[in-house]
Amino acid sequence: FPYYILSDSPEGAEKESEITGLPRPDTHTEGDIRKGFVYERASHVTLRDIAHNEEIDEIHDRWQPKQDEVRAKLNEVLGAKFEEWELPHEPGDDWSKEAKKLLEEFQRLKIKRQEEIDASIARSSEQEILYDRPYEDSRKVRVTGPFTVESLSPHRTISVEDKKRDAEEGRDGWTIKELGPNQFGHVVIENLKTAGVQNTVRNERMVFDVIEPYAGQWVHAEGQYTDSDGESHRVAISIGPEHGTVGPELIREAAKEAVQGVGFDTLVVCGFAFDPHVSEEAKRYGKLVVLPTRINADLQMGGEFLKKTGAANLFMVFGEPDIDIERLDDGRVQVEIKGVDIYDPTTGQIRSSSTDDIACWFIDTSYNGESFFVRHAYFCGADNPYDRLKKALKAEIDEAAWSMLYATESQPFEAPETGKIAIKVINHYGDEVLKVYDTGGT
Repeated sequence: FPYYILSDSPEGAEKESEITGLPRPDTHTEGDIRKGFVYERASHVTLRDIAHNEEIDEIHDRWQPKQDEVRAKLNEVLGAKFEEWELPHEPGDDWSKEAKKLLEEFQRLKIKRQEEIDASIARSSEQEILYDRPYEDSRKVRVTGPFTVESLSPHRTISVEDKKRDAEEGRDGWTIKELGPNQFGHVVIENLKTAGVQNTVRNERMVFDVIEPYAGQWVHAEGQYTDSDGESHRVAISIGPEHGTVGPELIREAAKEAVQGVGFDTLVVCGFAFDPHVSEEAKRYGKLVVLPTRINADLQMGGEFLKKTGAANLFMVFGEPDIDIERLDDGRVQVEIKGVDIYDPTTGQIRSSSTDDIACWFIDTSYNGESFFVRHAYFCGADNPYDRLKKALKAEIDEAAWSMLYATESQPFEAPETGKIAIKVINHYGDEVLKVYDTGGT
């Protein structure tokens, strides 16, 4: 992909000086992308900008003697007395080569003068920054994977806390208890009917025999599917917020509702993102199988987009990473990833998969419980990703350096002061899981 000139860089300061005509500021640059790029400008020129621009007269005075000198020579060759505004744009048929050359030189000087005046007017006039047109840096290539740009929707999904408070306390004297799915929930249910719930293995998919809305506060739909042995299972479906993260409290409330009465065999909790503590909460409900199911971001694009891309892999069950954490003799910590525990919806069994299914994994070596910072990044998988990278860059990759990144065992690192590390694992479909581990502190 193209690489753009950062505003907070030496190249950016130089380009900014070239655009504005101002001296380059003598300031330290750090290459901070948050300060944006250098963008193209569009000028809004008014008569006031021209009338108050003193530089125009200076430019005119500087170029005028050169033009007068060439015009005088041309008059002498032609035996004429042309004023500046009387000179023709094209030479006559009977003009000599010298006369034609002098007229061409005069026109060139006139154009140069006008270009300099136009540039001066553009610099002094009001500028509108075109944020969709940053300047490219042709000397660099940007290498990146798929990414999304997310923004807040005008539609609001009530949070778990607000929903509980409204049901208990009410608003304006009314007690509010929302039952069943909302508009977004109906969209999810309709797509679950056709797409089912899949893991990372082909043909291992939970296909619903029937699915319909359910008038519950936390369970929004109920369904039924048949496993590979021909046994039928009841499934409760809870749908997380359209714009937000599914937390352990939603899992807890939905699980409590799912085990009431006749009860369900499986609880499928659908969400675009999950809190790292969800996996621990999902293990606490005995015979009830709780499946955190990631919704593909394509679902937010709408029906027309899904018709073009297909409905495959809309709902994915991505298991826990199989991690071995070792405390070394010098007190440092080393992490090895052995695979991912995968749930097979067709049999109800959990098995461990190899690292071939993992595209990359990251470590936050000092997790603060709020934000995940990538401090170690590693790649794995059955293929050799750097072969594709070499083709994309059309350059050689240092395989010795790459081997440090293409690994299932991390480099040793200091034990965190917080006592916790977080590990994020991403598969080849782009699904991710984040889990927090306690290392016992420093």
